[in-house]
Amino acid sequence: MLVLPASASQKETEKKDSPVKEHLQNHFKLYGFIRNFFVYDSRDSKAGTGDLFYYLPLDNKWNTADVNDPAREDLNASPNFRFLALTSRVGFDVSGYYINNLHFGAKIEGDFYSGLAAAKTATGLSGNTSVSGTAQARLRQAYVTLTWKDLPMHGEKTAQVGLKMGQAWHPMAADMPHVFSLEAGAPFGPFSRTPQVTMDAALGEHWILSAAAIWQQQYQSAGPDGASAAYMKYGCTPEIYAGVTVKGKEVLFRGGVDVVSIKPRNVGQNADGLMVHVKDRKTSVLGYVYGQYNHKLLSIKAKTTFGEGGEHMNLMSGYAVVDKTDPTNWKYASMVNSSSWLSLCYGKKWQGVLYLGYVKNFGLAKTAGKQLAKEDVYFCGNGFSNINQMYRINPQLLYNLGKFTLGLEYQWTAVQYGSYQSVSRLNNEGQPVLNKDGKPIVDKCLSGRALATDNLHWVGNNRVNMMVKFTF
Repeated sequence: MLVLPASASQKETEKKDSPVKEHLQNHFKLYGFIRNFFVYDSRDSKAGTGDLFYYLPLDNKWNTADVNDPAREDLNASPNFRFLALTSRVGFDVSGYYINNLHFGAKIEGDFYSGLAAAKTATGLSGNTSVSGTAQARLRQAYVTLTWKDLPMHGEKTAQVGLKMGQAWHPMAADMPHVFSLEAGAPFGPFSRTPQVTMDAALGEHWILSAAAIWQQQYQSAGPDGASAAYMKYGCTPEIYAGVTVKGKEVLFRGGVDVVSIKPRNVGQNADGLMVHVKDRKTSVLGYVYGQYNHKLLSIKAKTTFGEGGEHMNLMSGYAVVDKTDPTNWKYASMVNSSSWLSLCYGKKWQGVLYLGYVKNFGLAKTAGKQLAKEDVYFCGNGFSNINQMYRINPQLLYNLGKFTLGLEYQWTAVQYGSYQSVSRLNNEGQPVLNKDGKPIVDKCLSGRALATDNLHWVGNNRVNMMVKFTF
């Protein structure tokens, strides 16, 4: 039997009758900005990204312990200035492709931070006051989205389910305060972009349920080898997040819980001195609540986190080894901390902003019952374990002229530091451990709660920041 080729009209009819219909609107959106920061600090501070991503002022560094010495001075009280444009950003958004009610999207975004390093001086590294090298492209976000729209619910209501796969903002860090400084409110709130698989289910107009499996990349858990994703790698479990959002016309509330389970050690010595795989595991739970209110030219936002750990999201926290009785199964306890911020913004062409932040370290959730050696306390790499509390006051003024923005802000950041205690190292019998010269070994230790409470003192930094930005 001879089969004749289908006519054009027949092909068109078959296409229309097909249960699968494809549509492409070719929606590719280029976006970004050129941004330059001019920054002055009254003292050396802990900071990243060419000193633009600001954490906190460094503790006092006295050149002599004699408080009566007329030549005594704080070496960290060094005013400094810099300006950089490396945080300029470019990105692509892709949308408009769908099959029936399944919509596809994608995003890729980068800046130019990579390639910089701290500049050396004649005396070595001088705080964080300068950088050298050539700025190189860096990936910020890269993910695809699948969204099922108009799914039937009870009555006439519909649901929408979205799936995000790739590197994006951590669900606990996605809500930002009204600040133009690069750190976006950190370390007074979570800050991290991570590889993830996130599901958002919008149930009607007011409720959104969220769940995510997350990996660590930009910031990692602390541990014996410093900040590293290896602790999660050998723990064989991703970070798990679950949250809920309730939204109205002018208000939005969001809350969630984040669970991290890691192995700080993968191998260690047994009682016979043989290297073996260990059973170590440390699990922490951190929760947060966020709210915002928008009415005409007024916007109010607030966020607070409370719980264990969080150093993998740039929070001033960590954990410690509290029991080494079993060399193949060390016991750990996380630090409990609270980080909160409030921001208020008013205006459109001229905008006034006030940002307030506060961090409190409560020490370990489980006391070690003994002094802890400094090396057994693992803390956020962008902070210091002898922090008791800290706060920030940050007023800002912005002028917006179309796509051009000029901003001026003042930051006062104050940290309450404490001192480590000097104590003799003891063996299992409670006797001092001696070095090869027969002298007692002295360790710098924290209390059994790993909380700095001795010689508490405040250290503050004045930061003045100006920004020039053109958005496209």
